[in-house]
Amino acid sequence: MTETFGPAFKDQERPLLSFGLPFVESLLKHADSTFHATKIYVICSRSLAGNTAYLDELKRRLGNKIAGVRIGMKPHSLWSEILEVVADTRKVDADLIVTLGAGSLTDAAKIVSFALANDVSTHAELDSLCPTSPKKRDDIKPSKVPVVCIPTSLSGGEYSSFAGATNDETGQKHSFSGALQGPALVILDPELSTTTPDKVWLSTGIKAVDHCVETLCSLKSDDAADQYARDGLSKLIPGLIKSKQNPKDLEARLECQLGARDAMGACSRGVPLGASLTTDGIGHQLGPAGVSHGETSCILNPAVCKYNYKKGANVERQNAIIQLLWEDSKAREIFAQKGLEKETADLGDLMDAIIRALGLPRTLSEVGIGEDKLSGIAENSLKDRWVQTNPAPLDKEGVLEILRMVLK
Repeated sequence: MTETFGPAFKDQERPLLSFGLPFVESLLKHADSTFHATKIYVICSRSLAGNTAYLDELKRRLGNKIAGVRIGMKPHSLWSEILEVVADTRKVDADLIVTLGAGSLTDAAKIVSFALANDVSTHAELDSLCPTSPKKRDDIKPSKVPVVCIPTSLSGGEYSSFAGATNDETGQKHSFSGALQGPALVILDPELSTTTPDKVWLSTGIKAVDHCVETLCSLKSDDAADQYARDGLSKLIPGLIKSKQNPKDLEARLECQLGARDAMGACSRGVPLGASLTTDGIGHQLGPAGVSHGETSCILNPAVCKYNYKKGANVERQNAIIQLLWEDSKAREIFAQKGLEKETADLGDLMDAIIRALGLPRTLSEVGIGEDKLSGIAENSLKDRWVQTNPAPLDKEGVLEILRMVLK
């Protein structure tokens, strides 16, 4: 097998990206040649550790280079658990942190490295690294211990230099950025990703699609971001459809993984995005109500597209996405099955058809959210930055209109 290796993004040195080799082979190679690591600390998802032999194989192959292993972390990256890992990695003097999993593990590892560089061991000290904390310290040092992420979903956090985690003493979720460094290396292994439940794989894929669509719908995007977003859609849409049809299609899964990379390339350029997104959009407020990140995009993206189109906010940009989707043969199959016609179907219709074809939720009622919760969600959404930069201006009534479009 041949490895493809180099910067994940053409205009950035890090993160590096490796694919083409089994993840164990790639990690063994780069632990030596890229990082010269001898004390490797592994954070592995509980499901991978309990239901597969992948962690055992990794430990066997790394041998005495394994300095420690953490199995499982709770959702939303709790500060108490992060601090436990900080203490463990400090005790063994880890020189490389590896995550085997996704989501919370990725964010936790980034914050662990950041905390190690700043000699953090308590909640109060961790709080002092938050950009918005009134007790933010002045002498914050950049992350030092490199992080390698081996993702199993399409969330894309492994490509970013910010992280979110929840202070479980207050219940508040905080973002870390600035001197925090993103992962140094991302290793993609489509065979490993087959251990991910289909619903998680597909819904996090739609989250990545949402990033692409919102970038292309933005009135303040730029050519570079648009190109990343188009490239991402051209990989994600057929890749997700083929993954649904055959979950063991490794080429389709790699296509999805590379599409998620492109989606992060698009949304990490600072383009003001719109209201559907899980991070800083209406979807951000569905999370505390118990809706997973990917599912929020499945429910909200078509409705936000329709709302903006009806308001005449970004008609030309939406029409360009419509054209792009109709050019994809796998998407056209879905549209034909749903009876959609190119002359009459809007972007919301096309996205709805794709999401339904993947068997993912499309209404709030499917995820247990009723009318009684809409007012609070709408009010809280107005504080999120991408609701404020939605192409069509939004007030509480506008957000409620979007939410009611997907209530049942």
